[in-house]
Amino acid sequence: MKKPLFPRNWQLLMTALALSPCIQAANALPEQPQLQQTEFSSNFGKYFKEVASDELQGRAPATVGEERTVAYIEQNFKRLGLTPFANNSYRQAVPVVQIDPVAVSALTFSGDKLPTSLAYKTQMMAWSTRMLPQIEVKDSELVFVGYGIVAPEYGWNDYKNIDVKGKTVVMFVNDPGFATGDPKLFTGKAMTYYGRWTYKFEEAARQGAAMALIVHETDAAAYGWNVVAGTSPIRFELADPNKNQHKAAVEGWVTTESATQIFAASNQTIDSMRKKALDKNFQPFVLGGKANISIKNQIREIDSSNVIGYIKGSKQPDELVLYMAHWDHFGLDFSRKDDKIFNGAQDNAGGIAGLLALAEKFQQGEKPERSVAFIAVTAEERGMLGSRWYAANPLLPLNKTVAGINMDVMNVYGPMRDVQVFGYGASELEPMLHKYAKAQGRYIGPEPTPEDGFYYRSDHFQLARYGVPMLYARGGVDSFAHGKDWGLAQRRDYTSNYYHKVNDEFSPAWDLRGSQQDLWLYYQVGQELANSTLWPNWYAGKEFKAARDASRALLPDPSPDSEK
Repeated sequence: MKKPLFPRNWQLLMTALALSPCIQAANALPEQPQLQQTEFSSNFGKYFKEVASDELQGRAPATVGEERTVAYIEQNFKRLGLTPFANNSYRQAVPVVQIDPVAVSALTFSGDKLPTSLAYKTQMMAWSTRMLPQIEVKDSELVFVGYGIVAPEYGWNDYKNIDVKGKTVVMFVNDPGFATGDPKLFTGKAMTYYGRWTYKFEEAARQGAAMALIVHETDAAAYGWNVVAGTSPIRFELADPNKNQHKAAVEGWVTTESATQIFAASNQTIDSMRKKALDKNFQPFVLGGKANISIKNQIREIDSSNVIGYIKGSKQPDELVLYMAHWDHFGLDFSRKDDKIFNGAQDNAGGIAGLLALAEKFQQGEKPERSVAFIAVTAEERGMLGSRWYAANPLLPLNKTVAGINMDVMNVYGPMRDVQVFGYGASELEPMLHKYAKAQGRYIGPEPTPEDGFYYRSDHFQLARYGVPMLYARGGVDSFAHGKDWGLAQRRDYTSNYYHKVNDEFSPAWDLRGSQQDLWLYYQVGQELANSTLWPNWYAGKEFKAARDASRALLPDPSPDSEK
């Protein structure tokens, strides 16, 4: 009789059956002592202040700031006795390319009733991540592809029965669940991976499209046109031997008003097109007319580094639990008259401080049975490039990576009752987190705006998309001392006045006990995984489960001895 593929999972399966991802079931756990655990590491604050210091010049990739930051992390990994990544070095080289579209033409059309042209930045945004000096899309037939989604687990295919090779695809942002609010359609208002604009460009490229255009709508995108057109048009990508020609030649957005003009040529409106796109039996169709655009690029190749140290496991050294945080921020802006340094204290000096504190804690105890890695990744602010590179070039194969925890923006407002889980209800890591949070007198729940898709906007996502269960959680807003309204006000203040601004600097007035609480949670979850034979998975129906199942199926069945 063939053995079950994953007999190791029985303990986790029993836990998952007892604990659904909803809080109501989680609250059925036995009562445990209230332990707030507000002192994890006496060095955490010191690390935090040092990583956020002016000396590191805002930690931009390929600058003096990078060299100083990487050297700082290396020195601490060495001091803590972590094993280097490879060849006696903690550095993993990450090849990055900066692509500056120095000249972008108008987007022009041929065909009756279509607008003659759309102006760059005001009516459309376009760029190319191909590493070529000149890009041209000419006489490319326009095709409407609904939401531009191919999602087998939801029975959805917006590209069925059509060949879009060399064509220009036009699609809505987000996913059908957001548009309807129906919790039975995708995940309702909570954005899935398929709602992210990055996914839509990836899928268009897989389908062979020459150009991919997303219709911008503020609610569905979770930001206004000013964010699309007002930020720098410079793109950062991983350098690729084929010059990124596997990507669509041109990617971009059009305003709602521009899309209205395009759809009007087919006697359609935004609302009528959305109605078509929301039909599960939707068939993509030709809009009529052709699109043209040209882009001139300046290309600069950059050398950057991830920094990786690990503790080799005592019993299963080829199985890995990982912790991750990005070290980079925005560096220096010499055009500013006053403060020129983007210190990125909360985003994400705190995460790197947490990484060092966790490494220190693991080294103080008995060696874990599985290997545990501490990964400081580059270029998160440039498109999660360091984590994407690591996912393609991991320390150990991803099907031997048990799970991971990402830290991005630590809590500096004191102890919180709630732990916000981004992408809540996704994986079997959540019952473990709940268990340890409850012991602190805390509860877990979703982030406040799951429709904004924050789970897909930090480094853990790059491993999740390959199937690795990744936990991204942090202290929320329900302050033990001041209540929810106060906590919400602190978060709003950070978002409005500090996020990605020069005044995101370390403050000695911060109450770091909340970060210390969270570090205990990260440590306890990681320690349990590192000293067990559990293999957590995504819950049924989640978009990354198929990748996890496929990668794990490549491994041989464990021997009876491995279960002891």
